[in-house]
Amino acid sequence: MGELRSLLNAKLPGSEGLYHVSLKDGLITGLQAASSSPTPAAQTLDLKGDWLSLGGIDLQINGALGLAFPELTPTTQTQLAAIAAYLWQTGVDGYLPTLVTTSLDNIQRSLAILAQAQTATPQQAQILGVHLEGPFLNPAKRGAHPAEYLQPLTLDTVKQVLGDYASVVKIMTLAPELDPTGTVIPYLRSLGITVSLGHSLATAAQAQHAFDQGATMVTHAFNAMPPLHHRQPGLLAAAIAHPAVHCGLIADGEHVDPLMIDLLLRASHYEQGIFLVSDALAPLGLPDGVYPWDSRQIEVRQGTARLPDGTLSGTTLPLLVGAQNLVQWGLCTPETAIALATTAPRRALGLATDWVGQPAHLLRWRRSPTGHLTWQRL
Repeated sequence: MGELRSLLNAKLPGSEGLYHVSLKDGLITGLQAASSSPTPAAQTLDLKGDWLSLGGIDLQINGALGLAFPELTPTTQTQLAAIAAYLWQTGVDGYLPTLVTTSLDNIQRSLAILAQAQTATPQQAQILGVHLEGPFLNPAKRGAHPAEYLQPLTLDTVKQVLGDYASVVKIMTLAPELDPTGTVIPYLRSLGITVSLGHSLATAAQAQHAFDQGATMVTHAFNAMPPLHHRQPGLLAAAIAHPAVHCGLIADGEHVDPLMIDLLLRASHYEQGIFLVSDALAPLGLPDGVYPWDSRQIEVRQGTARLPDGTLSGTTLPLLVGAQNLVQWGLCTPETAIALATTAPRRALGLATDWVGQPAHLLRWRRSPTGHLTWQRL
């Protein structure tokens, strides 16, 4: 029999009051209100009102430690273990390696490797599947995605891209206006793939039609889509107004101005609307500098990556930094910021959010005297 542990007097995101949390054999086995007597345990730790959460879930991350996921090969796949260990150290329990627009050969090779790499050893973040960000994007909103590899959004091209690996793809980002037949989104949903709208010029009506067909997500809100406009509300306004659509958000202060993040958070609620992503690129975990990126180069300065022409291409900041930023900017409470990186992405992907039965990969959060939100693994 495994030894029982108890964590006492913890705040849980989304719950009122303090709780005692029971752990056994690496799992969460029970929750009790702190007003009751805690379950007797061999080991106890009093959190004294600090927040307790599950680990982070990153639904959009393009690489780390110098490896871009679209560049996976049988030679470089050994780096996945190091990346998983690094992400664990940054507070991430699970992630979706994201394949940006590239050649069909690159996509198929990377999918094949990732399909065989979904198990994780202790103290490693788990691969939960794959996020395909492209190649079905609007050329006018492709951002840093290479134009030569964009594909028309048809059933035939979708089937070619997925190949034999549809089961490993959990999210596909696409521009819905590229499909005049209206057949692609229902097909992807029939495969169990979450459809996310992004890199798109969709009108509000086109976005609403996509939501009616089963799309439930928006990729990096505000970025690679028309801005909010009072007479042309567009994709993002339709998403914010929809009670069942979840919007990914990059909270690095570069992709979206904090004032617009404040507006988005006021218009939504993390339980149904917003979740944080890192959108981190291959130099995640490496110092600032110039790095190769497919056939091009990116320059990383203070955690922001840009192409030589200045095009914003991503970040090199870990997921939980976004939660810390939101608190530092005074945009939300620590409780909400924590949930945006932990509970909200689980809910957006349809993962379990109930505590009992979850792996006991827990994070303890506290606010420092200077107001900074800090965390540690327990």
